Amino acid sequence: MSMPTGTTAESQAVPAADSHDLIRVEGARVNNLKDVSVEIPKRRLTVFTGVSGSGKSSLVFGTIAAESQRMINETYSAFVQGFMPTLARPEVDLLEGLTTAIIVDQERMGANPRSTVGTATDANALLRILFSRLGDPHIGSPNAYSFNIPTVKASGAITVERGAKTKAEKATFNRLGGMCPRCEGMGSVSDFDLSALYDDSKSLSEGALTVPGYSMDGWYGRIFSGAGLPMDKPIAKFSKKDLHKLLYSEPEKIKVEGVSLTYEGLIPKIQKSMLSKDREAMQPHVRAFVDRAITFTTCPDCGGTRLAPEALSSKIRGKNIADVCAMQINDLAGWVRELDEPSVAPLLRGLQHLLDSFAEIGLGYLSLDRPAGTLSGGEAQRTKMIRHLGSSLTDVTYVFDEPTIGLHPHDIQRMNNLLLQLRDKGNTVLVVEHKPETIAIADHVVDLGPAAGTGGGSICFEGTVEGLQASDTITGRHLGDTTRLKESVRPSTGALEIRGASTHNLKSVDVDVPLGLLCVVTGVAGSGKSSLIHGSVARREGVVVIDQSAIKGSRRSNPATYSGLLEPIRKAFAKANGVKPALFSSNSEGACPTCNGAGVIYTDLGVMATVESTCEDCDGKRFQAAVLEFTLGGRNIAEVLAMPVAEAEDFFGAGEARTPAAHKILDRLKDVGLGYLTLGQPLTTLSGGERQRLKLAAQMAEKGDVYVLDEPTTGLHLADVEQLLGLLDRLVDAGKSVIVIEHHQAVMAHADWIIDLGPGAGHDGGRVVFEGTPSELVRDRSTLTGEHLAAYVGR
Repeated sequence: MSMPTGTTAESQAVPAADSHDLIRVEGARVNNLKDVSVEIPKRRLTVFTGVSGSGKSSLVFGTIAAESQRMINETYSAFVQGFMPTLARPEVDLLEGLTTAIIVDQERMGANPRSTVGTATDANALLRILFSRLGDPHIGSPNAYSFNIPTVKASGAITVERGAKTKAEKATFNRLGGMCPRCEGMGSVSDFDLSALYDDSKSLSEGALTVPGYSMDGWYGRIFSGAGLPMDKPIAKFSKKDLHKLLYSEPEKIKVEGVSLTYEGLIPKIQKSMLSKDREAMQPHVRAFVDRAITFTTCPDCGGTRLAPEALSSKIRGKNIADVCAMQINDLAGWVRELDEPSVAPLLRGLQHLLDSFAEIGLGYLSLDRPAGTLSGGEAQRTKMIRHLGSSLTDVTYVFDEPTIGLHPHDIQRMNNLLLQLRDKGNTVLVVEHKPETIAIADHVVDLGPAAGTGGGSICFEGTVEGLQASDTITGRHLGDTTRLKESVRPSTGALEIRGASTHNLKSVDVDVPLGLLCVVTGVAGSGKSSLIHGSVARREGVVVIDQSAIKGSRRSNPATYSGLLEPIRKAFAKANGVKPALFSSNSEGACPTCNGAGVIYTDLGVMATVESTCEDCDGKRFQAAVLEFTLGGRNIAEVLAMPVAEAEDFFGAGEARTPAAHKILDRLKDVGLGYLTLGQPLTTLSGGERQRLKLAAQMAEKGDVYVLDEPTTGLHLADVEQLLGLLDRLVDAGKSVIVIEHHQAVMAHADWIIDLGPGAGHDGGRVVFEGTPSELVRDRSTLTGEHLAAYVGR
């Protein structure tokens, strides 16, 4: 029987496994999404655009990535899930075609002071193994080179059993760790200014302690009394024994009112509770106390290297592990490349690839000993990307949140290439982005809007970049935006003199920062911009700094509490109704007793995911029913917190509800473009751009003559940048001086004066390569910034 020569219909059919080429989302309602349905092609680069707060993050992170992570977590055993955060299912009707999601977001890296770039990327682990194999003299295992592991010594008797006999023998145990014993691997030692800890003219019961949180009204007062300290004697009259107990006592068990507690001296307690955290992660009042009360000096024993003498004595080609960690990563990669040791060849290849990845991603100017908490949001995000560049994983979904943050226009092409490499390996790449340069490389674009907050949450456009440009959406209209240079610039009214600045990579920089105008500081990432301004300007009197650090807040925090708006609103309600202001706080007396003011009930189902449901007693309004009967201008407190900023501004601006203090804060919130935000929206649901502008509105209330802003366009849509420039102009016109560290060409073109640093990053930067007006920078084209600005303005 002969075989058919023609091709059968079955052989032409696409295998079922290959037909799943789309991620389908139907009926997404997370945050402000309005029953969004969208189809996203797999193994392609899809960019999500739209104004800040339009719903991009809600769709990508809150829906697609969140459900992927939740479903992966469910594959683990019930025992393992008990140690993992519980994730609720997103509000969506259908999600199909999901793959494993790897999220690379803007969250700052761990705020642990022991965390460095090297420890966060495993580079230190590889170096420790390298030194344990090749270091001369050989001192021990990789642990001997770790500043997180202390040396442990012990001696005593051990029992040895041989057959039916047992014998006691002496034995010693010695595990060599790399931690410097003096500073405990921190690199610095602290010295306390005792006058900042207490007022010695007062007694403890009179509130002598000035440490945040140490009130004598609560348990602290009972603990100090239970420890036997004289509560009514001024500290100046304490005996040496009492003063030592107050300040330096080792932990000891005491009983207070029948309860077993631990008493510990003030200084060791502060060291554990405050100094174990990174300074950037502290709450503002705690950070102010630490800056006032404690001075940090380089550890005299290890010279700031964090390492014990034994670890520093072991060298490879004349360098110890501290020396190589202090090298710029570009230089370190060259040093490793020169090592020719066949015995550790696989290790050297892995280390070489890791270090080359830093250079490839534009972070070659860092050093491995750089504290992780000092990295900017963009640097932290790119550092997290490094572990994925050499990954063997394919057919996964990579989710990026504005990967171009903190990048000079010169560096954006390099980032684009990395995104395309991940896609070309067969992965699905989803990017939330505002920069036209990254939108331009997309295979598929999803534009959300049309506005922000309640005015957004809809799909305005799906398709190609060319289709987006031709569409009539806000993003489409602004995608090809260029700007003109200012025809005239403001004259300077003075200058802040900087002399001999040498922070980080700065090379004894002398520069005058002009006052009374808009001054923009530019340069490639790592050129020394932040080092110059934060190191030499930020700490001066009258300077208000609005940096990139994240705002603190739980799901109970909202724009009203963060901005200080709730305080005058509560007082206005209390005055109008003749009751206490505490009734109008969902965190105090007015809270619904059923949900404790949270608005939702959490049901813990043991090993299953916790279920979150709206509180039936208060219907999610957070307040007791009796509190909601009190009104101001015909509205109760829950209705006021449900108002958008713009509506609330009108409400508190006139009539019965007129409250000047509240109106002033609302005016600032509207000024920074947050008029659509509701007053009671949890901070945890705000986008990155919204959080930064909320912080800007809150800090504008501080009295100062000079405002320093660190990349204020972070998270801003092209259309929002224009509004930001108007705000900066109003600050200058009000007599303020504004200094902006920025990469966005529209902000550069709008400046009165530009200070450009470079010419490169790391030790190739740290110099002022241009000072002058934007038109002079464009005319000279002597720097990378000048070339890109000239292209942007069409010169």
